[in-house]
Amino acid sequence: MITVETIRAMKKQRSKIVCLTAYDYPTARILDESGIDIVLVGDSAANVFAGEKTTLPITMEEMLYHTKVVSHAVHNALVIADMPFLSFQVSESEAIYNAGRFLKVGASGVKLEGTVIASTVKKLVDIGIPVMGHIGLVPQSIHKFGGYKLQGSTRPEASKLLREARLLAYLGCFSIVLEKIPATLARRITGSVNIPTIGIGAGVHCDGQILVLQDMLGLFEDFTPKFVKKYANLGPQIRRAVAAYRQDVKNGKYPDKKHSF
Repeated sequence: MITVETIRAMKKQRSKIVCLTAYDYPTARILDESGIDIVLVGDSAANVFAGEKTTLPITMEEMLYHTKVVSHAVHNALVIADMPFLSFQVSESEAIYNAGRFLKVGASGVKLEGTVIASTVKKLVDIGIPVMGHIGLVPQSIHKFGGYKLQGSTRPEASKLLREARLLAYLGCFSIVLEKIPATLARRITGSVNIPTIGIGAGVHCDGQILVLQDMLGLFEDFTPKFVKKYANLGPQIRRAVAAYRQDVKNGKYPDKKHSF
């Protein structure tokens, strides 16, 4: 069974960390059986599961539900839950309570975006709740950025992200997601911290990689980020299967004797 300490050790061993998102039991079980190291119950469920334009609308109760069903399916991978918007920013006590709720339904740790909550991160770690950091393009701050833009492309921005990564490592995070930053900056950050970096649109030099499952399987078709490699294109395949089923029902070919009692 993979633990936080397993993930930390993988950086020292130079063993790449493989992460994907999941929001339901069947796909989480497949990911676990396929040897994925970290299953992230991402607030990206707001986009690819619920059809929202941003991650902001998803609630604690919705994230707890997704985390619970994913945790039922996973027996080996490390399950990390995304803390949604306003679940950790309002107060330290509320952040601790909400993070604890994720552990109660099966997660082994939580992910927090940004570093403005430094004292909260430290408190969570101190009371035994593993924290994954997340810097660069942090989707919960999408209105501040004015879109899903590359971060860290200027010298001041790069220096700021480097400082943030070092701070998160100092505070006790067990890993950091680096999203949509230049590969050269990700390489610098990865070499500057003693905890694993998990890249998404951050190039090859990170200690691990994560993608949204629906993106890499071709199930989410509204848009495809540049950094996504599609390992399947299931959207058209599902359409063909549904069309064939519809045709069989219309023509009286299904159900037949084989599928009847």
